[in-house]
Amino acid sequence: MEAMNHREVRASMIAAIVLLATFGTASAQEAAKPPVTGPIFSNTGPDAAAYYGAAEGFPLGTLATASQMRHLVASYSHFDELTPARIVARAAVPWSFKRAAEPEISYSFLGKRHTIMDYLSRYPTTGLLLTRDDIIFYEHYQYARSDRDRFLSQSMAKTITAMLIGIAAADGAIKSIDDEVATYVAGLTGTEYGKTPIRALLHMSSGVDFKVSYNGQDDVARLGRDLVGGKDPVVSVAQFNTRVAPPGTRFHYASAETEILGLILRAVTGKPVADYLSEKIWQLIGTEGDASWAIDSTGQEVTCCCFNAVLRDYARFGRLLAHDGAWNGGQVVPRQWLIEATTVRPSDAYLAPGSATRYFGYGYQVWLLPGAERRFVLRGIRGQMIFVDPATKLVMVHTAVSPELSDPAAAETVALWTAVVNQLGRNGQ
Repeated sequence: MEAMNHREVRASMIAAIVLLATFGTASAQEAAKPPVTGPIFSNTGPDAAAYYGAAEGFPLGTLATASQMRHLVASYSHFDELTPARIVARAAVPWSFKRAAEPEISYSFLGKRHTIMDYLSRYPTTGLLLTRDDIIFYEHYQYARSDRDRFLSQSMAKTITAMLIGIAAADGAIKSIDDEVATYVAGLTGTEYGKTPIRALLHMSSGVDFKVSYNGQDDVARLGRDLVGGKDPVVSVAQFNTRVAPPGTRFHYASAETEILGLILRAVTGKPVADYLSEKIWQLIGTEGDASWAIDSTGQEVTCCCFNAVLRDYARFGRLLAHDGAWNGGQVVPRQWLIEATTVRPSDAYLAPGSATRYFGYGYQVWLLPGAERRFVLRGIRGQMIFVDPATKLVMVHTAVSPELSDPAAAETVALWTAVVNQLGRNGQ
């Protein structure tokens, strides 16, 4: 019996040693795995103290001072506190992303190798979110911004407007996008914009002169002053009445054209654009937060800009576009509309990347990236961007407060996006 006990004790000790060794290996393996984290928040960012008003808590100014450097952070995350805005109601039950461990992402730019953290340390990014389909890989905020702040879209709102036009056309409210504008907005009858087909407005190719220089004295500023100052938006856009090219022959970026698309939406749906967006898209994609859309003095949404939403809801919208308008088994935006919106027809070669601009092409109120794959990006001044790759379902939401209106660092953001596609796409994780 004693010998038996010794054998049992020895066997138990060996088993214990094996168990401990296995436990240690498993623990080491678990420890080696990057942890799955939630959003990462930073109270600072590049030049936070020197230029962006960190010492004052990133103060919110007024509409008149919103573009001053010390007010930019707050202006671009609380814009709907500076101007009247209509709420875009969120979903009754939010749809949730899953989360995965943060990947190590690096990219090359101007002959040097950088990490994603290098990018954030140099570029005034307020929010950066990477998703692939229903998984969040990366969610960082800087300058004391959070996942509850509603970030200003600037011209990313143009793409939202174009998606609503597609829905209205599918519903029969717009008979054809080859109809002239005056068919739906009687106040523009007899004007050059009134004689322009809706398709040309979608492509920013009306042929109507509209000067864009972002110097405070151009037609963009003129339009903005009118909308804030109480002028009827129909009268405001009608003042741009000089034709310099036939419709559908030359790309020329003009915010007035998106304003007219908004007027068409209001006319054919009989409801505010924000309400139509909530009903047709925002609630259907499981948004977690109310969005808002700035309105002019007549109550019309400023559809060329000024939409506000939390970062993850921008990502939900990006996911909708990545799935060509489908959402979890339902079709929210017509698939064919999404394909047409992000593809250049052979007859529209002037819209192709390298032709519309030196780098980007243009679809229905959305920028097209060069290359064999169909990829596109929503863009707004000072670094607002949502990149979309339908093939891999990758989306990158990027909000920022670049000191330059026409962002000279956009090329580096594109380089980062290209690396994300290469590292997290079909050949990635």
